[in-house]
Amino acid sequence: MDFRTVRFDHPDAVKLNDEVQAEYAERYGDEGDITPLDATMFLPPRGLYLVVYDDAGSPIGTGAWRAQDKGGENYTDGDAEIKRMFVVREARGQGLSRVILARLEDDARAAGRVRMVLETGTEQPEAIALYRSSGYEPVPDAEKFGLYRTSDNSRCFTKAL
Repeated sequence: MDFRTVRFDHPDAVKLNDEVQAEYAERYGDEGDITPLDATMFLPPRGLYLVVYDDAGSPIGTGAWRAQDKGGENYTDGDAEIKRMFVVREARGQGLSRVILARLEDDARAAGRVRMVLETGTEQPEAIALYRSSGYEPVPDAEKFGLYRTSDNSRCFTKAL
């Protein structure tokens, strides 16, 4: 596996983002995740965007984090928000998501972030299982954060770094 730091607007990142959006639409029956994102949100040292390539050079997964601080969506100073965790169907079941997650945590910690935060949805049980088994704790409804914090389908998790 080849892990590369790229911009969110890199062609391979865009391709995989389109795939994850299609999967969100399939699972939730809507247009996908409408969280506003742009390439500058993931620039070091306030973020990171990874694309993973298989041995043939094909992009097969992504993961990112972006800095969040206290503000209107219930974030706390020092938060690192996980975004766009995704592995293509053909590469699932090999532990790749766990490796991506660990790399994101290590990078956020090195950048001085103190807590990882994320939103996922009820129709993504594999993601929920990954986060729970990786030490992430569910957030009570009153403390949820992010664009979907008031959605019944949203689940928020945190992990101290």
